[in-house]
Amino acid sequence: MKALRKFLDSQHDHFAKGGKLETLYPLYEALDTFVFTPGETAKGSVHVRDAIDLKRLMGTVTIALIPCILMAMFNTGHQANTVLASMGKMDVEGWRGAILSLLNLSTSYPGGGVGAMAMQTVSNFVHGALYFVPIFLVTQVAGGLFEVLFAVVRKHEINEGFLVTGMLYPLTLPPTIPLWQVAVGIIFGVVIGKEIFGGTGKNFLNPALTARAFLFFAYPAQISGDAVWTAVDGYTGATILSQTVSGGIESVTYTFSQAFLGLIPGSMGETSTLAVILGAIYLIYTGIGSWRIMAASVIGLIVTTSIFFMMGSDTNAMFSMSPIWHLAVGGFAFGAVFMATDPVSASMTESGKWYYGFLIGFMVALIRVVNPAYPAGTMLAILFANCFAPLIDYFVINANIKRRALRNV
Repeated sequence: MKALRKFLDSQHDHFAKGGKLETLYPLYEALDTFVFTPGETAKGSVHVRDAIDLKRLMGTVTIALIPCILMAMFNTGHQANTVLASMGKMDVEGWRGAILSLLNLSTSYPGGGVGAMAMQTVSNFVHGALYFVPIFLVTQVAGGLFEVLFAVVRKHEINEGFLVTGMLYPLTLPPTIPLWQVAVGIIFGVVIGKEIFGGTGKNFLNPALTARAFLFFAYPAQISGDAVWTAVDGYTGATILSQTVSGGIESVTYTFSQAFLGLIPGSMGETSTLAVILGAIYLIYTGIGSWRIMAASVIGLIVTTSIFFMMGSDTNAMFSMSPIWHLAVGGFAFGAVFMATDPVSASMTESGKWYYGFLIGFMVALIRVVNPAYPAGTMLAILFANCFAPLIDYFVINANIKRRALRNV
């Protein structure tokens, strides 16, 4: 590490102002601060001194996402392998099938036992990784390229904000989505959702959700429907929310435990409520994620869906879904923990976080139940709340000012 530190220091003058490679300074600075702690600190008594910086904040969120990433790969492979086994197929066509064959991983193992279970688990992870990893890499390359481009043009450092965006975005996508659409979506999210407002810290919309929303409305056939959730050509399988919309909660073919663990079709990283809870515990423990927003989102969803559940409906089957099911399906847990708590696009006042979170839970229930054409609802609800977060903070701050002014009367 000392040799690398010495090498980077020797190259500094080439990238500094007046150097031959001055234009590429953001790339040099990004590499330097990624490998080492920044060597510059704020001076003077006007600065708040804290051990948390943008790099540590984003790194903490990335660690919290590890359970969801692992579950994304496992469940994607599990869903595909289960369907392939039921269809009597032992491998996958194309380059993914060639890799699985090379690793001698099939969809079923005779004899049972611990060895067979272990091999099946490995097969699920490898098969799922063959879908998740390409989507993840395309996201990093395409989104990172435009992140660097804007940093070079504006002559400022490359922020670590894209590190989390590049992790969240692939987890919100189905495994079958074309890679070129992955690239188009993340470019839209980075440019329109963040950079045109000034970059990291100045956007009012969550960039990952902005990218996902763009794909949802621009390419609905590849981002929604029954044929996109399981990575098997020609197979269609509805999600729990879609099954409920069409036939009521009685028509759901999955158990609640399967939904809670994440062994159901859906966006790759959003199916497991258990994995999300593990990430939430870490975010709350480190003080990075707002427990107020998480709690208020859950309260808003439970209260609203409870009202709908008690009302009932003869024409809308979504009224029959109980609040506990709403918490475990449709990516609500993932959105409430990782998307709604985005420190830039969320409400920033402590009281405002309660209103902001409750609004998200309320809107999720409203979109899901009253307008079942959009059965998930979480994405649209959070983007809607993002637009109102500044207004919520405005009213909270003014209420505090008026309350303090009355004390001095």
